[in-house]
Amino acid sequence: MVTLSLFVLSSLILFFIQPSFSSSSSTTHSLINIPNFDNDVDLFGDAKVFADKSGGTGTHVKLTHHSSLAAGLLLRRQPIIFTDTASFSVEFTFSISPDAGGGLLLIIIPGNLAAAFPGNGSYGFSPSTTNSFLGVEFDTSKDDNVGDLNANHVGIDFGSLVSVAVANVSDSNMVLNSGKKLKAWVDYEAGSHILEVRLNKWNEDKSLNPIVSHNIDLFKIWGSQPVYIGLSSSNDADSVQVVRVYSWKLNLRNVSTNSLHSQPVDPNGLSDEEAKLDANRKFRPLTLLAGVIFGTVCVVLVTFVVLFMWVIFFHKYEEESLAKLPEHPSDVRYERIDVAVDKNAEETDQH
Repeated sequence: MVTLSLFVLSSLILFFIQPSFSSSSSTTHSLINIPNFDNDVDLFGDAKVFADKSGGTGTHVKLTHHSSLAAGLLLRRQPIIFTDTASFSVEFTFSISPDAGGGLLLIIIPGNLAAAFPGNGSYGFSPSTTNSFLGVEFDTSKDDNVGDLNANHVGIDFGSLVSVAVANVSDSNMVLNSGKKLKAWVDYEAGSHILEVRLNKWNEDKSLNPIVSHNIDLFKIWGSQPVYIGLSSSNDADSVQVVRVYSWKLNLRNVSTNSLHSQPVDPNGLSDEEAKLDANRKFRPLTLLAGVIFGTVCVVLVTFVVLFMWVIFFHKYEEESLAKLPEHPSDVRYERIDVAVDKNAEETDQH
């Protein structure tokens, strides 16, 4: 009887505990008509939408709460496929509480990212999951095992958490885990193969110069693999950091999604003027090259005409000068001149 009771009790415990584990990797919320967020975004793990203090609809996403062993993921629902001309720009606003923790990670990775979340590694991913990932870490901890610069840096990671490029945020008079809102822009241009990261205070405009950048060819790395992009954060047993996200906007240019039957590439889209500017940027190098070639040809033609006219006039002047010269040298003759003097006049003068 006691054995049967223990069996029933154990079964009930497993019944109620099992859903809590399985739900950690399932979608907890889909962001639809949430201000400042794209609509094609899902939340996983402990990530939840919270209303503002005035009682409005959800105004921010809390990836982690003030508790250890918490992990949250904000993920774009549809994967993207890079081409050799594919570029993207993502901007988001976030804040990190002044508590111990690892900060925030922007992650781009092939494969089913949601199925692998949460893992037992940093930012909620297991080490095996991150073999071919590209990440931008807003790191608030100094991990000597991966050579972290300090506990206030932005790093670009590829394949591991050992950053391939890093910047000290303190040099920009900012603190990642100050609890204040910060705004980040991550831009990738396929033409130059440059990934640039910019970071500013929430009320400041986008900086002209990036805080950190790195040369990388994403099409060469991933080819036609579908990749996912999102924001992730986690707390270990000694962390109680709270990470909030207040906005998320992603713009994609020349990215293939047709084979995946996905939604339109860019729900926000570029305006007509921005599209024209983008087209003008593409033709600007060709226009410059054509101008240089045209200018060079003009200079060569003008030089040729000047030399040709100079040769013609110089030759004509030379012929005219030679024509004025006598055919034979002048003869010089000497003649004797006799002078007759009247003798009577001479004698008169003497008297």
